[in-house]
Amino acid sequence: MNELIQTIKKELRNQTTVPYFGLGIFKDTKTKDGEQMPYDSDSMILTMNDGKPMSQRLMFEYSRAAMHLEQRRGVDYMTQLINHIYTKPFEATSLQKAINDMAPNYIIDTNRDTKIQELLAFEPHCLIIGKSRLMADKNRYEVYEYDVENKKYFLVEDEVLDTAKKILFKPMGSPLPNPSFVISDADYVDWLTEAMGGFALPPILKTYRKAKKYLFLGTYFDRDTDRMVANELTLDLEGGYVVTDQELGKKEKKFVEKHNLEVINMSLENFIQEFI
Repeated sequence: MNELIQTIKKELRNQTTVPYFGLGIFKDTKTKDGEQMPYDSDSMILTMNDGKPMSQRLMFEYSRAAMHLEQRRGVDYMTQLINHIYTKPFEATSLQKAINDMAPNYIIDTNRDTKIQELLAFEPHCLIIGKSRLMADKNRYEVYEYDVENKKYFLVEDEVLDTAKKILFKPMGSPLPNPSFVISDADYVDWLTEAMGGFALPPILKTYRKAKKYLFLGTYFDRDTDRMVANELTLDLEGGYVVTDQELGKKEKKFVEKHNLEVINMSLENFIQEFI
């Protein structure tokens, strides 16, 4: 196993494997006030709903629960709620730090926090923020360039990515530079519809991602939404790795086999101990 992890580290450094972060990386993460950060669908729902479970139908998937809250209280409320959750003070995880230390030039982060952005605050990079339900534009993303000196993001055209030395892609949004999130069923339906039409990724990434491997960290494939997002973001992949100590269900196994992914059967905690 140690030999495989050393291989993955080499692949991250030579840019043939792309790190792909999911909710599960926050399983042992608490805010400075002792609150648990969302780390799976159920915990996300509880966090969105003041710690209270919702009906069985809504508890099936957090995007469904978010849709219910949005219908009751509005889109702006959901944006403020998710922004509030992810701007609470908490430390970047050791996994985020360790992967960043490998200096990958392309990172996919499907979480909605700012920690990787903070880790990159001292080096030039480009940020791609996923968007949904835009009326005037088919593209479901915005591109920003980071000004290290002024510690600010500036909205730019896609062409800047052609010469970017580091790209952070947050397809489900972020509080920075402006709070914007893909969270509800309506958000995901819109984003995925345009993604299937080729409008969720800048053209340069469609070329760059060919024949790449992906290292899935804290990513679950037991829900249709997560599988569909992962599929769209990794089209033309060569394979990759899934780190999990959970037994995979039928749909998860099918996804893993279809995408030629190797399952690393260990917890993220043990993986990071071997990785560092």
